[in-house]
Amino acid sequence: MTNRHPSGNRRLLVVDPRMEGHHPGWLRFITEDLLSADYNPVLAVDLRPQSRTIVEDHLGDLIDQVTLIPILDNRGHPRNGSLAASILLGLEESGAPRAFLCEFDELASAAFRRAAVGLYPPLLLQGRMGGIYHRPRFTDAPWWSPNRMLKAAGFRRFMEADWIRPLLLLDEYLTQDFKEQFPDKPIFFLPDPCPDDFDGDSDQARAALGVPPDHRVFLFFGVGARRKGLHLAVEAMLQLKVKNTFLLIAGRQNPPPRVKRGIEQLVGEKRALLLDRYVSSSEEKSCFQAADVVLLPYLNHFGASGILSRAMATGKPVIASDEQLVGKLVKDNDLGWYFPSGNVRALAGCLAKATDMDEDMRQHFKTKTAAYASRYSRKNYRKALLQSLSAE
Repeated sequence: MTNRHPSGNRRLLVVDPRMEGHHPGWLRFITEDLLSADYNPVLAVDLRPQSRTIVEDHLGDLIDQVTLIPILDNRGHPRNGSLAASILLGLEESGAPRAFLCEFDELASAAFRRAAVGLYPPLLLQGRMGGIYHRPRFTDAPWWSPNRMLKAAGFRRFMEADWIRPLLLLDEYLTQDFKEQFPDKPIFFLPDPCPDDFDGDSDQARAALGVPPDHRVFLFFGVGARRKGLHLAVEAMLQLKVKNTFLLIAGRQNPPPRVKRGIEQLVGEKRALLLDRYVSSSEEKSCFQAADVVLLPYLNHFGASGILSRAMATGKPVIASDEQLVGKLVKDNDLGWYFPSGNVRALAGCLAKATDMDEDMRQHFKTKTAAYASRYSRKNYRKALLQSLSAE
């Protein structure tokens, strides 16, 4: 725990029990923005050794300006038996009047199902917690689904009883729908931010990573969950058979045998590099700087994508599946190429088009990505975040 102890009504408990994927980057964003507005954040996070290293890497120079408390025990379970109880304990220990969940999804599904039958978290949390709801999947399930009906009913009860204050959504289309349903509730659109420190020299980044300087580089960044579509990217690259193309894979992977063999084949052909490990924040920037095109071959990926935001921050077009919010954003804003979800041949066709991208097309996408990055900027993210917290 650091030496600084927050005081006064600007104290806020910031909760995130996970340190993988986009979580550490968002923790940094939120901490930066709270400190800029003279909040005194107490971060309730996973402080077990491996996770603490990630927290410290991403917070960097901010680590001495905040207080850290554990949200999980040494076994990785929420303290006091549940996440809600752990949040309440964090409020008591920190003296913060309210909690802000970096990912309200961690609590939402189970809480909404229980609320549908009249069961709620500890009453001392009512009206004292809010946060960012990244993936409200119940809105996309079939209307007749029992799970959707339960969650929708519980969500309505939560909103009408002011359990969630404020609620922030990354989907501006869904935000408008929710505002129409609950016009007097603190619901806000939060633009998934394009970092403002990701631009850099491509040649230097490629040299640092060991990526060939004269290849068309496609980046697949993130964990190897099947829904992220790494298997599709590998199969499409194998079909492409173009020597000056290169697949950069960065992030912890656990590929099944067939995908592993495909990656090994590409590596053997000097058409791929696999960074199968935690990628530091500085290496992450190099990966995007080194790329020509960023791959988003997601399978039914609900919600926004930090990978899309980072691609926009470095001015790189994307190749994306044509479904859900990411597909809609790519289509509506002309951010690259898109293909029918799951279709390897169509994905390979997009790779071929991107390989043939000339300077005029590159400049076209630079203009489009810059416009997107300006709208979904860190500045606008900060404005929306702080506005939501002051709307009590």
